[in-house]
Amino acid sequence: MSHIMEIMGKTRVVVKNGKVIEVGESELEWCPLIDKLSGVQKITSEEVKKNVESKIRDYGMFTTKRQLLGHDTFVAFGASEIMMSGLRSGFLDATVTACDGAGTVISGNPELVQGIGGRMSGLVETEPIENVIDRIQKLGGIVLDTKTASIDPVGGVKKAAELSYKKVAVTTADSTTAKKLRKLEAEFGLDLIVIAVHVTGVSNEEAQGLLENSDLVTGCASKYIRELAKPIIQVAAAIPLFVLTQKGKELIIERIKDIKSPLLITTTELPVVPRHKQPRELK
Repeated sequence: MSHIMEIMGKTRVVVKNGKVIEVGESELEWCPLIDKLSGVQKITSEEVKKNVESKIRDYGMFTTKRQLLGHDTFVAFGASEIMMSGLRSGFLDATVTACDGAGTVISGNPELVQGIGGRMSGLVETEPIENVIDRIQKLGGIVLDTKTASIDPVGGVKKAAELSYKKVAVTTADSTTAKKLRKLEAEFGLDLIVIAVHVTGVSNEEAQGLLENSDLVTGCASKYIRELAKPIIQVAAAIPLFVLTQKGKELIIERIKDIKSPLLITTTELPVVPRHKQPRELK
């Protein structure tokens, strides 16, 4: 049983039977967010391996011991944190996200959404872990495909529509999927919020497609997202989150309501991307 994720500069990592068996090369030398959260000033294969091993050890990732409920936030405006706040306030009915050991999950449980997503980065492929799937279902989550644990945002949104959810947030990492999601929104009469994540290394064309079909886009280490984005709100400067639509703005406001620390809000020309704060080797 193997699982594949991309983490810390889109480094490909393969995990099998709870052990890291393969680590690729990072596309980045340094990332301000990784430095802030983990103290890693140079991204190497060894540092990536240590990071994933800590996730396995501390959170049971890729194993039957996977921790599924989350209350703590890892970053103030991460995708899972934003969706958690949207669910708590009733702004969202459900979310469609991916979990290791389960694949696509539809959920209206804010703590489950944070537990799944707060620790996950760039899940590319996973295989079903029966214990994880069973516990997700007991917590009110719906696993789209219990036999294959497929990662299928489009199928997840279709399932959410069949369950009569209307206000749905979904994460995606590619423009083809984002375009399909927009078509589904019209077909099923949904109020859909598309959140583009994991965009390091995307091409100019791919970046444009994501920006045209998403409500929120994480900047990651993408120079094209930074160059092409025309946000109405930007959160952070080093690894920016770009808010592109009015409903994306309204969702961000729900997250702001949950933030306990002081916030600076001002008006300015966007985007703001000070060079010294950006990841080294923007792709």
